Amino acid sequence: MSCKQEQTRSEIDTSQEQVQSRANDSAQKDTSAIDETDNWKTLLPTATTAAVIEHQYYILSYLEEFEQAEWVAYELKKENVVNSNFKRPFFIEDDKVETRSADWRNYKNTEYDKGHLCPAADMEFDYEAYTSTFLTSNISPQEKDFNGGIWNSLEQNVRLWAKEYDKVMVVTAGVLNSNLKTIGREKVAVPDYFYKIVFVRNANKPKMIAFMIPNRASDLPLEDYVVTVDAIEKITGIDFFPKLTDALENQLESESNIRSWRFLEDERY
Repeated sequence: MSCKQEQTRSEIDTSQEQVQSRANDSAQKDTSAIDETDNWKTLLPTATTAAVIEHQYYILSYLEEFEQAEWVAYELKKENVVNSNFKRPFFIEDDKVETRSADWRNYKNTEYDKGHLCPAADMEFDYEAYTSTFLTSNISPQEKDFNGGIWNSLEQNVRLWAKEYDKVMVVTAGVLNSNLKTIGREKVAVPDYFYKIVFVRNANKPKMIAFMIPNRASDLPLEDYVVTVDAIEKITGIDFFPKLTDALENQLESESNIRSWRFLEDERY
């Protein structure tokens, strides 16, 4: 692990220690802000720029400085977890981004995959939804063994949770900060870490789980990369669920209880 990655990991651990006590301080579980009939789009994160792009099946906040999204948000429903074996289209630029999203050729002849943020496999319920994930505003440079390894495993678990809880809201992207390596003519930033937040909007028992994973191959279990949402907020400067009541937001975002989540091939259950 590089010194930079060690520092980021240390910041995450420190942040988690500082905020974990919030959950213990809440004697009452406030679920008053959860209405399962609400549109998930009312719960979007804050954006550091005005470039929030709404597509039919997902929404993103694009940062021109890094030539990628600082977050991509979408909802995955149980009935939409299907395998349609659609033919993969070519990647194209997102014409909804005023400054134009980065050309896919920036990735050519590099060691990085064009890593989906909203996975194509999560959108196989509809061909238009599927092809929309191949916009270059929805990709980020990912090491090949990371993209095809632990990140793919996490995406499969998200689909498991969508089936288990009927629907989940997902927010995901790379961690964007200064001094990142870049690739291509347009200097697309290569994140050192990627995060993913999964929110179960159950009116009676809402819960969240969040991951921060280094952009490299890993044989460690996903549970080792569970962090609090608060920790990701501290690193990214993004307020992920500002529309929740303060009490509920503080409760959910400070928790990292992996015991309540079933993982694929998990022998604990």
